[in-house]
Amino acid sequence: MELISGEDEILCQRQKYCVERPVFSQEYLEDQLHLRKDEPKSIVRKLIQSCCCTTKKAKSQLYSFLPILKWLPRYPVKEYLLGDIISGLSTGVMQLPQGLAYALLAAVPPVYGLYSSFYPVFLYTFFGTSRHISIGTFAVISLMIGGVAVRIAPDEMFDIVETNSTNSTDFQDKLEARDLMRVKVAVALTLLSGIIQLCLGILRFGFVAIYLTEPLVRGFTTAAAVHVFISQLKYLFGVKTKRYSGPLAVIYSLVAVLSDIATTNIATMIMGLSCILLLLGAKEINDRFKKKLPVPIPMEIIVVIVSTAISAVLNLEDSFEVHVVGNIPTGLRAPALPDLSLFSAVFVDAVAIAVVGFSMTISMAKIFALKHGYAVDGNQELIALGICNSVGSFFQTFSVTCSMSRSLVQESTGGNTQIAGLLSSIMVLLVIMVIGYLFQPLPQTVLAAIVMVNLKGMFKQFADIPDLWRTSRLELAIWVISFLASVSLGLDYGLLVAVAFAIITVIYRTQSPKYRILGQVPNTDIYCGVEEYEEVKEFTGIKIFQANTSLYFANSDLYVSALRKKTGINPAAILIAKKKAEKRHAREMKKANKTEKKAVLKLTNAVDMAVKHELMSDDPVIDIHSTNGKNGFEMDRNMHDNPSDELEYFMTPMINVHSVILDFTPVNFIDSVGAKTLKAIIKEYKEVGVTIFLSGCSGLVVKDLTRLNFFDASTKKNILFHSIHDAVINCRLKASSSAMSSSDEQILSSDTHSQI
Repeated sequence: MELISGEDEILCQRQKYCVERPVFSQEYLEDQLHLRKDEPKSIVRKLIQSCCCTTKKAKSQLYSFLPILKWLPRYPVKEYLLGDIISGLSTGVMQLPQGLAYALLAAVPPVYGLYSSFYPVFLYTFFGTSRHISIGTFAVISLMIGGVAVRIAPDEMFDIVETNSTNSTDFQDKLEARDLMRVKVAVALTLLSGIIQLCLGILRFGFVAIYLTEPLVRGFTTAAAVHVFISQLKYLFGVKTKRYSGPLAVIYSLVAVLSDIATTNIATMIMGLSCILLLLGAKEINDRFKKKLPVPIPMEIIVVIVSTAISAVLNLEDSFEVHVVGNIPTGLRAPALPDLSLFSAVFVDAVAIAVVGFSMTISMAKIFALKHGYAVDGNQELIALGICNSVGSFFQTFSVTCSMSRSLVQESTGGNTQIAGLLSSIMVLLVIMVIGYLFQPLPQTVLAAIVMVNLKGMFKQFADIPDLWRTSRLELAIWVISFLASVSLGLDYGLLVAVAFAIITVIYRTQSPKYRILGQVPNTDIYCGVEEYEEVKEFTGIKIFQANTSLYFANSDLYVSALRKKTGINPAAILIAKKKAEKRHAREMKKANKTEKKAVLKLTNAVDMAVKHELMSDDPVIDIHSTNGKNGFEMDRNMHDNPSDELEYFMTPMINVHSVILDFTPVNFIDSVGAKTLKAIIKEYKEVGVTIFLSGCSGLVVKDLTRLNFFDASTKKNILFHSIHDAVINCRLKASSSAMSSSDEQILSSDTHSQI
């Protein structure tokens, strides 16, 4: 009666599972659902459709290429115009001193910084998709350009040696020849980087910025800030040293300044430090009272105007040997074709500048777009930057990108569209055309002070180190490697090393995922890690294994090792141990048979034929046991009837677990190596009596498995289940069915024995 009631309970549970939660395998879904029938299109037809031009398509392409056509006709004059005017004037006031200052970083005369603050800004108004960023000169890009210019056109090439007779005609001619050559290098570099950006944008490669992760960019820009700061020390103290580029340039520059620190120009240092204090004080006031101030205090332009006036009145250049900006020609230069022969020498640097410039632009553009609720197009931003740089290079500009400080000012002062950028470029144009020559007495130490103070935000990024230490050690490693490589090897090689290391971390993450065994949250279909939550319970005989990564050639071996370790089942070891145990058992039985034969021979000589006949039968073994003791026939007979302890020990795991479910929910793809590995897992575990099931496979993963010929006569799609819960129900149903079958066999065998 107890046996019958147990069967009824199993049947009730089985019906309960089927009613509450139907089991849907992949095979069942494919039988019930039908694929949509799409007519395959030939390549010729696709080309015809892509080349076919309609009015709607042409209009869409035009609006995409010139985003200004979308928003300008709907520009709300009453709401936006005043804010754009104030913002444009504020940004333009910053453009002037920063353009002059960053030209020194680019190793070109200051007037080229003004050119770079006009043409690209004007062009971006028409082609850019961001409404708030300020395009123009930027410290990091300017420093990278300056490093290339100094490397290709060093002072030694023109026999320039710093002496006291710096005002001689011969020395000035050498300086002009050097500057002209460096301008050619900067312009060629700008054209090539613009072409690269333009090509990437046309080919829809806007996603390249994702490889420059935020910790990498912040570490890189912090290193660039160190480069920029040290490069400006000689201007701040008025020390005459050569400019270094390449690996360890920071150390060489710092050593050169410190070794000549005794020659510091006191007037230059006093003016520079005074400007730094004024600028820092104004920044602090602007940050603390930004909600109360209608516009930020334009301390940069104030400092430039005041210091220029002081320098002109006191004649600091002649009286105190203070280095000044020098000649600033009035008017625009005629367009000219850049020197294309320099492309081969600057190609690698152009790629780095193109990628870094785009990365800075798109990151700031996305921040403002998210804040103000509009979208920016990465591919169009590439095209816009490419046009700004490539077209601007014909007018002697150097590479530009988004400036963080000016963008914050443009947005915080009420800027709503790129009308603000257009107005700022017009302000720069007025300075170039009318009053540019007035800034000729401006001391270079003032520009150095402006550059150094604008690095304040970048130096604050050192605070990332403790934050990343608490949140992500791997991202901290990316930050530190990016910083150290860029400081020691230079910005170009440092960027390559940082990107390579970031890619290695991605590989490391896929090769070192988190493996865990899942269990059910009671009375739900939710499954969590059994080691994480106390309430989570495992099902008897079922192991659910999950790895938060895809399965491919780089981690397939690690996946198998983790599966064996977490489930506690190593099929290879079990099979080897089983074979060894069977061989040992066979040897023991062979030895027992020999012992039995020897006992028979001895008894044949001692007793009569009747006893011999009884000994050779199966029953009389009992008489022999009493005489042989521990070494007798009883021990050998027990070995023959029962498996060895070793065999029984290694067979235990197969008895406890009958099913293993592999959760493929985190798996995004699987390659041929992964498919072969998975097939080998199924085969190995089947040999030790364990069935493998897959749950949560996405449609793409199933397509990959089908394409890789994973499914065949031995491996069918009935091992696939939509969810873990479906797979668990299936395993428990099969376990209950096998239990019922075994109980039926026991009943039949017991009935047979009773009848006998």
